[in-house]
Amino acid sequence: MLTVEKIGGTSMSAFGDVLSNIILYNRTGAELYNRIFVVSAYAGVTNWLLENKKTGEPGVYHRITEHKKFHQALAEVAAKLKALNRQYEPLGLDLAVADAFIEQRIQDAKTYLNSLVNILASGYVSSANILQAAREILASIGETHSAFNSVNILQNRGINATLVDLSGFHDHKSYTIDQRIRHAFKKINFAETICIVTGYVKGTEGIMREFDRGYSEVTFSKIAVAVKPQEAIIHKEYHLCSADPMMVGVDNCQPVGFTNYDVADQLADVGMEAIHPKASKPLEISKINLRIKNTFEPEHPGTLITEDYVSPQKRVEVITGTDKVMMIDVYDPLMVGAAGYDLHIMQIFYDLGISYSFKATSANSISVVIWEKDFNKKLVLELQEKYEKVTVEKMAMVCLIGSNIDQPGLLAKAAGALADADINIMSAGFALRKVNIQFLVARKDFRAAVVALNKTLFF
Repeated sequence: MLTVEKIGGTSMSAFGDVLSNIILYNRTGAELYNRIFVVSAYAGVTNWLLENKKTGEPGVYHRITEHKKFHQALAEVAAKLKALNRQYEPLGLDLAVADAFIEQRIQDAKTYLNSLVNILASGYVSSANILQAAREILASIGETHSAFNSVNILQNRGINATLVDLSGFHDHKSYTIDQRIRHAFKKINFAETICIVTGYVKGTEGIMREFDRGYSEVTFSKIAVAVKPQEAIIHKEYHLCSADPMMVGVDNCQPVGFTNYDVADQLADVGMEAIHPKASKPLEISKINLRIKNTFEPEHPGTLITEDYVSPQKRVEVITGTDKVMMIDVYDPLMVGAAGYDLHIMQIFYDLGISYSFKATSANSISVVIWEKDFNKKLVLELQEKYEKVTVEKMAMVCLIGSNIDQPGLLAKAAGALADADINIMSAGFALRKVNIQFLVARKDFRAAVVALNKTLFF
């Protein structure tokens, strides 16, 4: 059975566990093959190269954007990557070979980046395009490093492994992303080798331009669509759970088990990504089932996501949300009974490239919830120019999500749980299909709201 499997950065850093729990688990001989592993960079590496995804702390890329010398920063990353190599020597990594590989790759990257910086300094071309190219070059280093090491370790253990380097560092053909993937796999006999593939893929459209830091899951999805496996699998350092175990406690939640792609989209919309939404849609269209597994519990089947699953029992599958949203409320007394207000307000959001995850209306107001990171003062100024009153509040959103939650009394039960916990519901809503009931609460109440709903609905 051919599978395409994605291994995240935190799991890759624990490569000994990846070996025992994923690659070698209950397999010998020919059973080892017919698998394609798409690997992320080791945890933290892409942060060093670009910027810290959570804190924004600058990496090498930041120095280039500010026209500063970057060679020393890149050399420091190279030293860190070689320090990581030493951690994997006991697993079978040939340290001299691995160090030589990363030294050469860093040197090649420096050559390309020097050329880009010189062109940037000339002022003759768009800085945005040059900087995007620099970002692509830097990003590719992390996945190439972890993929090379993985293949080296496997080969030194007597396992036939093939490095599929999609970074195109030394291939100057103008392939699109999909063309490069198809070209890379067309001559591989999957029954005779384990393929280790870089999560970064070079293409004329620029994978980071299209998907930024979610690119490795997009690569995984595109490979799956290209080779048509029996199943696609994502290995994470945790299960897809009914609630965040860090909030409710590991004993107060459980793996979801089964759900569908619609639910996966709902989760992604509030930041709890089972898979990047732009990666899930091609899998769904191609009718490829997706399994989410915990790297550290190899015996557990994880959660299977399919196109058409509907829970046989009416139930909530996941309680989740975020405390990083803002509500923009637009009030205008002329709105009542008038056509087009919603259209004109949404046009302002569209023009500024701001999407929303929740919207509620009344006779003379429209409330829209956006991610705080997308907030733009220009948005408020433009709205204030056209409407009588615009209010902005920081909030949290808590969601009840499931493939079959349309049951009498659920809304009342959930609202009662929040009231019993002395949590005020500031807004609420759900679409007709009822796969996601959303509550807006004060940020200070976010964790307590998740705990209260989890206790009431699951225990």
